[in-house]
Amino acid sequence: MNAASVLDGGLGLAQGALVLAMALAAWRMLRGPRAQDRILGLDTLYLNGMLAIVVHGMRTGSGLYFEAALIIGMIGFTATVALAKFLMQGEVIQ
Repeated sequence: MNAASVLDGGLGLAQGALVLAMALAAWRMLRGPRAQDRILGLDTLYLNGMLAIVVHGMRTGSGLYFEAALIIGMIGFTATVALAKFLMQGEVIQ
């Protein structure tokens, strides 16, 4: 057993765990019961999606996936802050 097969197996296991986490986050986002739970589900969903893209980039060896994950992270963070502000104040832009 060489190091490449161990790494490939570990990355495959990580992808499976991330898919399971994404399914659970989607369930939380759809099920609720409050708006705060749905926002946390959305936040967890985009974070797990971003990590799944990073793991796929590690498996393929392409740097393009890392840049896509960075963009998803920035957009997701901005969306989470905007939704939290909307829940706190009722408006996003003052």
